[in-house]
Amino acid sequence: MMVKRHNWDEVSTEQVGPKMERKLVYGDKVMIAKMKFKKGFMVPLHSHINEQVTQVVSGTMRFWFGADKEETFDMHAGDVVVIPANVPHEALMVTDVEEIDTWTPIRSDWLDGTDNYLRNDS
Repeated sequence: MMVKRHNWDEVSTEQVGPKMERKLVYGDKVMIAKMKFKKGFMVPLHSHINEQVTQVVSGTMRFWFGADKEETFDMHAGDVVVIPANVPHEALMVTDVEEIDTWTPIRSDWLDGTDNYLRNDS
């Protein structure tokens, strides 16, 4: 058995762009990211094969769901949403936001740097 213990304070921070930073912890089948966003950061409409759970720690973010963004709601501290695999979604940081996302399977695009949709926000 290979159990790994982590502490967020000791996990390296990746500065994805001027308005986004993240810390990643992952195993073979699940990934968790602790992220901070500056007000105004936009996660463009995208989808992925990963099931996603988003938990807002602080701040307010607005989500849109569906190819035509037909469903929308704001999330605040303490709110959690489960996004099924392949559901298109977009998010705007209404305020500075700290949140934690969990995915299964792990986000290989986040590990190999091909997550360009997040790196184009200034």
